[in-house]
Amino acid sequence: AQGFMVTADIDMDDPTNFEGVTETLGFGYFVNDAFVVGAKMAGDEDFNVFVRYYWNDNVFLSATAPTEEMMDNLSVGAGYTFGVTDMISVEPNVSTALQTEDGVDRELTFGLGVAFNF
Repeated sequence: AQGFMVTADIDMDDPTNFEGVTETLGFGYFVNDAFVVGAKMAGDEDFNVFVRYYWNDNVFLSATAPTEEMMDNLSVGAGYTFGVTDMISVEPNVSTALQTEDGVDRELTFGLGVAFNF
């Protein structure tokens, strides 16, 4: 089923910081039941593009990259969608940079997102 998705990340250091939520606002389009493509804000004037593949109704794999130097800054991850209502879900996720600088260990980033599907 085709539809739209609005996403935002919750700042785990300050979950009541709504400015942080609006700075990570994203919009996606369900191409089909398994794939979502979209764009997400990443600061004042920058944005990232993202792709999600839904393994099943709850588990998704993701790839996110800025519009400049995409392959050098590509992040991959996975998440789980907990449906709060038919339209709202909470999405814990983990991601890591695909490439790192020489000698730098790859770090996992844990996040918590909220999605509104319509």
